[in-house]
Amino acid sequence: MAAAWVRVCAVIMIGLSSAAAQGQGKAPTAIVVGGGLAGLTAAYELQNKGWQVTLLEAKANLGGRSGLATSEWIGSDKVQPLLNRYLQQFKLQTLPAPEFVRTPGYLVDGDYFTEADLALKQPATAEALKRYEKTVDDLARSIDDPLNPAANSTLFALDQINVANWLDRLQLPTTARQLINQEIRSRYDEPSRLSLLYFAQQNRVYRGVDDRDRRAVRLPGGSPVLAQAFVKQIKTIKTDAAVTSIVQDKSGVTVKAGSVGYTADYLVMAVPLRALAKIQMTPALDNQHMAAIKGTNYGWRDQIMLKFKQPVWESRARMSGEIYSNAGLGMLWIEPALKGGANVVINLSGDNARLLQAFGDKQMVDQVLIRMHAFYPKARGAFSGYEVRRYSTDASTGGAYLAYGPGQISKYWRLWERPVQRVAFAGEHTDALYPGTLEGALRSGQRAASQVQDLAAGKSFEPVKSVAATAAAGTASAAAAAAAASKPGFFANLFGKGDKAEKAQAAPEAKAEQPQAGPEDKAEQGKPGFFSRLFGGGDKAENAPVKPDAKAPSAGAEPSKPGFFSRLFGRGEPEAKLTPVSQPEPAAPAIAPAPAPAVAPVPAPVAAPTPAKPAAKPALKPTAKPATHKPAAHKSQPAHKPAKATPAKKPAEPAQKKPAAKQDQAGA
Repeated sequence: MAAAWVRVCAVIMIGLSSAAAQGQGKAPTAIVVGGGLAGLTAAYELQNKGWQVTLLEAKANLGGRSGLATSEWIGSDKVQPLLNRYLQQFKLQTLPAPEFVRTPGYLVDGDYFTEADLALKQPATAEALKRYEKTVDDLARSIDDPLNPAANSTLFALDQINVANWLDRLQLPTTARQLINQEIRSRYDEPSRLSLLYFAQQNRVYRGVDDRDRRAVRLPGGSPVLAQAFVKQIKTIKTDAAVTSIVQDKSGVTVKAGSVGYTADYLVMAVPLRALAKIQMTPALDNQHMAAIKGTNYGWRDQIMLKFKQPVWESRARMSGEIYSNAGLGMLWIEPALKGGANVVINLSGDNARLLQAFGDKQMVDQVLIRMHAFYPKARGAFSGYEVRRYSTDASTGGAYLAYGPGQISKYWRLWERPVQRVAFAGEHTDALYPGTLEGALRSGQRAASQVQDLAAGKSFEPVKSVAATAAAGTASAAAAAAAASKPGFFANLFGKGDKAEKAQAAPEAKAEQPQAGPEDKAEQGKPGFFSRLFGGGDKAENAPVKPDAKAPSAGAEPSKPGFFSRLFGRGEPEAKLTPVSQPEPAAPAIAPAPAPAVAPVPAPVAAPTPAKPAAKPALKPTAKPATHKPAAHKSQPAHKPAKATPAKKPAEPAQKKPAAKQDQAGA
């Protein structure tokens, strides 16, 4: 009897030991919210490390903000190393890019120019573009570490200025300014909504990268092909599963999607900030994260793909690759279709995309086709269809990709790189070096997967201190930088010759506080027609006087009336420029129109000479107010008391260096 009891107890003990062993060997679990390339990467990497992963996607399709292009340009290993690694890993074939499409082209008043053609036939425009690029390069060189762009108070002050104000001071010819505006809109957002520090930081990242490296090969089928390669590797994917709430506690994470609940040890949040705003998190995110969700600027983009049976433009020009037009349409991308014919992908960006929110897809396409047919008579007969993708009206996206507005790097830089309890964040907006690109999305997914593994191993994450180092100097130093920015000579050594900068800034302080009315601003103040800037045509009218009796047509005006899209591929009469959506911003420090010399980063704000207007205590306006836009508005920086600055001698002018181009923007 006793022996029987011993056997029974032994069996029980063996069973308990086996259960304990199984519990210890249980695979950790994770939920990934978001089926774009960032979420797919995170899920793939975690699954490869032995995790049980469930991916939840709110929409029916996976791939996120992939573009309309049937083929996408892929950079070399130098530009997009992680992207190329995944292409090789999944054995995805690419095609070499022809030489004539590896550098950008220009469509000026309907005529196509290569860079060489532009220098020969429009030397003034080409020279202005080179001067602009040199100034951008000098600006980029002022940043030593692109991961810490606001390393000192001088650079910190650049975050309070928008790019449009800076461009105004360069006094570029009309055509050159139009082309530059379109390039900036297509790669980031409207210049008036873009932080100058962010613009400088991104140019620093790609400094020294040749255009040929940015467009090295073509990926047939575009980024959706890469997304599907990830999908095939992931075991558990739930589509049409919009997440509404997330609850964290000491034991794990509970996610509710519709009527279904999911539990896991950890979570990767890989959705745009506008989508994150619709998810209730318990415990709630802190005030800084909530402000970032509501206030961070996104570049807006609408894409139209016009399909043709054959290229209708071959008789006028060999157009291919990336093309910037002074007549509007943002950035054009002309490519062969997969089954013959040719496609024209038109990226409508910035305020152009914002103004088109009320338009239907067919109405928008018809107007583009009408103007294209007027310039290329075979266009209507060769037209075979279209596709439209509108990131600007997608409530879950709120735009296309991250584009920091004035003052936002100071507030939110690298905020989303740090996990919050059991949640790690991914998405192109969380990558400091390559936001708005496929590379940035992939990098962020890989980082988030690594962070989740570190959390499971017991590692804690401290806040990123890249911007905190600047704030630690005290608000007085930031105020001193802003004060210096409003006085003559602050950027004279950074952007141009000091004597010319001082002459440009010789106006009284009271006038300097008001927005400087450059050619573009004067057109805006005339309250021109509603559609004058719809496709960039308003830029042409920067220097044209505005008639007193000019009235803006209503939003419901008939598109076929004279003046509507008058410069959309043709040489129509220039129209007055539309008043921008954003409020006027305080003027940026005047920049000399001369080419900018090279300069090393300044460790402390450079004190400027005493202004001509005497004052016992100089008045300081609040730092530059970010442009407001829908769906989220930015808050201006608070005012600080300026620190007293002692006059300093102007440093000698350094030598100039040759600039480099920035990268392609890709939907991530």
